[in-house]
Amino acid sequence: MYNFKKRLITLTFLSLIMPLAKATTKNTASGFVDLNAYGYLSDNDADSVATVNIAASLPERFSYFSLTNFINQPGVGEFADTTAYYTEQNIRLQLANDSPLDLTAQFNFRTGQNNDRHRLGVRWRLNDSHYVKDFLSSINLIWSINVHAYQWDSEPGYVWQIEHSYRMTFPYLSNRLYLSGFIDHSFNQDLPDNYPSDPVVWETQVGYEIAGNFFAIMEYRVNEYNRNDVNNLALGIEYLIKW
Repeated sequence: MYNFKKRLITLTFLSLIMPLAKATTKNTASGFVDLNAYGYLSDNDADSVATVNIAASLPERFSYFSLTNFINQPGVGEFADTTAYYTEQNIRLQLANDSPLDLTAQFNFRTGQNNDRHRLGVRWRLNDSHYVKDFLSSINLIWSINVHAYQWDSEPGYVWQIEHSYRMTFPYLSNRLYLSGFIDHSFNQDLPDNYPSDPVVWETQVGYEIAGNFFAIMEYRVNEYNRNDVNNLALGIEYLIKW
């Protein structure tokens, strides 16, 4: 039954994104492709060694964002074998032209059997909210909160998630410097006793533009699903394409 649901959701997602993606080439107001390659991992080699982020504004108040991680096999050096993957495909619909709220659908796929997750929720863009946007603008911080209120998957029980995403610049230091990241906090999962009751996945990246659209990056990662090495530090290179 779950496989049928997964195929149905995938087909529904493709039917939504394909016409929107075609329209993007002519109607996208803004977007980016962000390529990251990590040549050094401090504590856990079985971690992401390459990441692709894609974002685009779409017609009729829709927007698209995706994250795809390519992950080393356990016991293999960086970039030697990266057949594992993890991806989030997000479609968002702004409720109204002046609203700071979006309806969101996230389709989450990964290597393995019966472990995909799909979520529906509401995203709050704090920078477009009347009472806090001036303060956030004054400290050059972009911040949003996504409450994934409904999740369907192969897991028992009702699982839900809060996701924070943020980006901060430092023009008083350098226009080349930024800090960005996300915090995922999952609730009500049925996990083994040696796991935290509500695991957190947190990544913060510091980048500095070294030439053109190339950045040197340092990324601090916390993954409480990984019981061997919760913390990891990654160093690498980023290439950013904007339109």
